[in-house]
Amino acid sequence: MKKVALFPGSFDPFTKGHADIVMRGLKLFDEVIIGIGTNSAKKRYFPLEMMTEKIRETFKDNENVKIISYDDLTANAAVANGANFLLRGLRNTTDFEYENTISQVNRHLVGGLETVFLITSPELAPISSTIVRELHKYGAKVDDFLPYDLD
Repeated sequence: MKKVALFPGSFDPFTKGHADIVMRGLKLFDEVIIGIGTNSAKKRYFPLEMMTEKIRETFKDNENVKIISYDDLTANAAVANGANFLLRGLRNTTDFEYENTISQVNRHLVGGLETVFLITSPELAPISSTIVRELHKYGAKVDDFLPYDLD
């Protein structure tokens, strides 16, 4: 059975920390699907189309990485795209508390849908999309935090 993981998130923006989770996930899974989800509680800062293209550009040489966008429950998106695992990165214990609850709900919604957590590489742990957005909003250079050029 092919092991396919959905790596869901708003990815606003997609950071080097996210890219690291994808690359490390490829050591565990045959395919990683990066799922850009719509979070009803958030308004996007970077346009969805632009972020999709930047992520596609980042992984253009890796045929085992696919990019989708979805406006549905993550568990439903996993089923619709043939993913039998969810992949998530954890920077700290706060992330764990939040992600643990979500993983239990997803497994309740779709029996057998397991979430695999990878601990963020230490040098990337301080990076968050929220911080990058704030820096960018006020004109600070953010290239060091992203696996692509914003242009």
